[in-house]
Amino acid sequence: MTALGFLYPGHFAEDDYPRIEQLLGSDIRVDVVHTEAGEGAHRVAAPREPGAAERLARGVEGLRLSGAEAVVWASASGSFADGWEGAHEQVRALAHAAGMPASCTSFAFVHAAREIGARRVAVAATYPAGVTGLFRDFLRAADVEVVAAHSVGPVAAAEAATWGESEILALARDADIPEAEAVLLPDSALHTASHIPALEKDLGKPVLTASQVTVWEALRLTDRRVNAPALGALFTREPIVQV
Repeated sequence: MTALGFLYPGHFAEDDYPRIEQLLGSDIRVDVVHTEAGEGAHRVAAPREPGAAERLARGVEGLRLSGAEAVVWASASGSFADGWEGAHEQVRALAHAAGMPASCTSFAFVHAAREIGARRVAVAATYPAGVTGLFRDFLRAADVEVVAAHSVGPVAAAEAATWGESEILALARDADIPEAEAVLLPDSALHTASHIPALEKDLGKPVLTASQVTVWEALRLTDRRVNAPALGALFTREPIVQV
C-alpha cells in the first residue's frame, strides 16, 4: 500500500481525490487534509494567502499520522503566485515541516508536461488575466511555452466547483489552438477527474488538470507508476525522454 498525502485549500473540488483513488484501481491510498482557503475569488494578491508556510505546516501533522509517504500542496495559484524560486522555497519549507518528499500542483504541471513531451501548451483558466499571466511566467521558467491562454475569470472557487463537463469543455475549447501539444486547466476548484477522457477525445490531444497532475506528482515522488486510462494520456503513456 502506498499512501499519498495532499494539502487542499478549502472545500471545493476535493472529492476529485477519492474519485481518482478509485480510478487508479491499485494499492494506492489518497489522504486529503484541508487548509485555510483564504479568499474565494482569484486576484493577483489572493493566491499567496493559502500557501503561506505556517498554514501548510499546520496541515502536515495529520498526514504524518496517516502514514503518508509524500505530500503535495494541491493548489496551482497558491504555488505559482510567487514565481519559480518562490515555489521552490515553499516546497522546501513543506518538505522540512512534513519530514517527507514534497511538491506542489504548479511543479506537477511542469513535470507532467515533460512526461508527455508537451513543450508547447495552451492554458484554460478561470483566473483573471493577471493571474493567468503569472502561470504563463511560471511555465516559461520551466521551458514550457504557452502558445495560447484563455481567461474567463475572475471566477470564485465556489462557482468553479459547480461547473460540469459542458462548461469545462467549453473553457478548454476556447483555449486550444492547433499548435498546442496539450491543454492545461490549472484551477484546483474544478471537478475534472471524471471528464478527462471526454476532454481528450474532443480536443484530440492530452489534457492536464489540477487534481490529475497533483496525484500523478505524488506517485512520482514515491516512484510509483500506475496505468489508469480513465485518467487520460498522462496515466497511459510511456515516459518521454527529453533531449
